[in-house]
Amino acid sequence: MTFVCLVLSVVTGYKIFTVKNYDTRTDIDCNVTNPKGLQTVFMLRHMIQKLTILPFFLLFCWAGSAIAQTIALNPGHPDRYVVVKGDTLWDISARFLRAPWLWPEVWQVNPQISNPHLIYPGDIIALELRDGKPVLRLHRSQNVVKLSPRMREQPLDQAIPTVDPDAIHHFLNQARVVTKEELELAPYVLGGVEKRLLAGITGERIYARGIPSGVTTRYGVYRVGEVYRNPNNKKEILGHEAVRVAGAMLDRAGDPATLLITDVTREIRTGDRLLPLGDNSTSNQYYFPHAPQPGTKGRIISVFDGASMAGQYQAVVLDLGRQQDIKTGHVLAVYQSNGRMKDPVTGEDIKLPGERAGTLLVFRTFDKVSYALLMESTRPVHVLDAVRAP
Repeated sequence: MTFVCLVLSVVTGYKIFTVKNYDTRTDIDCNVTNPKGLQTVFMLRHMIQKLTILPFFLLFCWAGSAIAQTIALNPGHPDRYVVVKGDTLWDISARFLRAPWLWPEVWQVNPQISNPHLIYPGDIIALELRDGKPVLRLHRSQNVVKLSPRMREQPLDQAIPTVDPDAIHHFLNQARVVTKEELELAPYVLGGVEKRLLAGITGERIYARGIPSGVTTRYGVYRVGEVYRNPNNKKEILGHEAVRVAGAMLDRAGDPATLLITDVTREIRTGDRLLPLGDNSTSNQYYFPHAPQPGTKGRIISVFDGASMAGQYQAVVLDLGRQQDIKTGHVLAVYQSNGRMKDPVTGEDIKLPGERAGTLLVFRTFDKVSYALLMESTRPVHVLDAVRAP
């Protein structure tokens, strides 16, 4: 017969049990008034103790060890830190944690504080231990939070961002990824009002065709850049880079429509595409760094500005996007192939394990690709270097 019994009850010596007999689909009452059932329990007790307790013990030890390793404090961490203007969430997290992306694991929200997920200059971040685990709590001074009887809210743009806005501003405003269909359907520049071949001065006007009426008045003028391809299947196109060359405001609707150039980074050419500009809200600067799902892996498929390698605080393009459940704030580790080495004893050609080269923070996502900033690096990273969950 095959018996299954509640392990904790048997091992801890409780005297009332129910043992399921799956061969006969009946229950055996194993209490002290049923000698046969009690004898069965004693017979099973030694076997269960040997086969079950050790694995459970090892499992709990492993889990405790994993937690201790996962939430590792920076050896030089402060007990408390006063936030100053110019700080970033990544920098503050790195003061306390060896792995800054584990901030959400230790962050404790104070429900008495307005917008507890936003951190402002003057706030105090305090390190506490609860049940032996590190916890970070926010303490906000009275002159920042409360003027009785109302809560005083700080403007969003005064909160500290996740990373230095200057490091990603160009990539948030000057480039985007679109599909071939989006490009083909987008409005395009017909030419300049002054009938010059190129337009490149703020205040000049241009003609454009395909401008829909009543949708928006703010446009970016874009030029087709790099084609992003799947590194494992070059025939699969992941997206087209659209490089912003100017900004324009609708001056007069019609076909052609007239637009006023508001800013220029390079000359505007006939055939350049116009895409509507979204809200310039700074809210996308505030998010918690965190790890993606275990098993997430991909590759760097491009480095901005046409470079072949990237250093700290440079942006790269990944072959992972929203379709792969990549989100803003996800952190990925970069690994480089270390090549092969000949075994001097056996003569075998041995493939060497990859070596970690840096840490990336995703700051913008598209359907099949994403933009990431290299936050830490021990060596330059290259196109086709592997990335995976840290």
